[in-house]
Amino acid sequence: MLRVRPSAACLAFALACIAAQGFAQSPLLGLHDPPVRIDDPPTPAKVALGRKLFFDRRLSVNGTMSCGMCHVPAQGFAANELRTPLGVEGRSVRRNAPTILNVAYYERLFHDGREATLEAQVWAPLLAGNEMGNRSGQAVVDRIAALPDYAGLFESAYDGLRPDAQTVGRALAAYERSLVSGGARFDRWWFGGERGALTAQEREGFAIFLFRGGCAQCHRVEERHALFTDQRYHNTGTGHARLDAARRPVRVELAPGVFTTLAPEAVDKVGAPDVSDAGRMEVTGDPADRWKYRTPSLRNVALTAPYMHDGSLATLEEVVEFYDRGGGEDPDKADWLFPLHLSAADKRALVAFLKTLTGANIEALVREAAR
Repeated sequence: MLRVRPSAACLAFALACIAAQGFAQSPLLGLHDPPVRIDDPPTPAKVALGRKLFFDRRLSVNGTMSCGMCHVPAQGFAANELRTPLGVEGRSVRRNAPTILNVAYYERLFHDGREATLEAQVWAPLLAGNEMGNRSGQAVVDRIAALPDYAGLFESAYDGLRPDAQTVGRALAAYERSLVSGGARFDRWWFGGERGALTAQEREGFAIFLFRGGCAQCHRVEERHALFTDQRYHNTGTGHARLDAARRPVRVELAPGVFTTLAPEAVDKVGAPDVSDAGRMEVTGDPADRWKYRTPSLRNVALTAPYMHDGSLATLEEVVEFYDRGGGEDPDKADWLFPLHLSAADKRALVAFLKTLTGANIEALVREAAR
């Protein structure tokens, strides 16, 4: 279904639903009106049901994995410990788990943009063999329908409808759409006119972001709102860097503080084979889209390490260094990437600015997730 900008009545209804969960309207500062499905407006019952499903390990094939294990509330609804998360039975997942904060605003989902709606997107990890491992959507639906603690919940939320592929997808999507986070210190300063909300260093970092750094070319700031993404796909050289890294020796931690180095051939003998990743090209089939990935929003970026589609950069400082070098070594990377030659003070200021993008309501969202 198409998502459209809501009418005043729909927006008021959506905000009432958010307020019913204990969220103030302040998280919307710096964001435009959240899209609302006119054919499936949010209600507290739908959001609560979606939250229950999101954190329920019984939705995986062996009862060990939930959506919330890769999108951890206390970790910015991402996963901080690993470059790429582990799925059912410890199986490797090839891409980093992105935050789902403000996912309601995305035009397409996943790093490669292969899904257009959250209702469809939520089924992909449920059915992926290396994520939650279910053989079919019907198997998931049947399992939910047989659980006594779900008795009546779908019927109450969806006008008498029982669990099925559509209502499960809609409920999960309703919860994810409720995770709206704005009202950051940056918003209070830039959109709210609160002059003292940022330090001089943070303001300098924003100037670098806009001008010398060229960051706003992809992480856009509009006149009245800023999602900090152009929602497009770019090759920054990370795909080529991953290919190059696969040929290098691997540093392995044997015990806390104890490391050794293994040749790639040795790793191949004990690990799963490296899975290719062509980025957006896997969706479009166009060679020009090879190693292109969606521009992520920078909101709450200080909470959602590691970074890039493969989790290859561990800190914001590493991200700034990457772009200061002009991105990766791929000769086909975006032609607007070039060395910036920022000073050490410039880099510190840029990182300081990025840390001002943490939403004001993060703690409230984490508390709500634990209900």
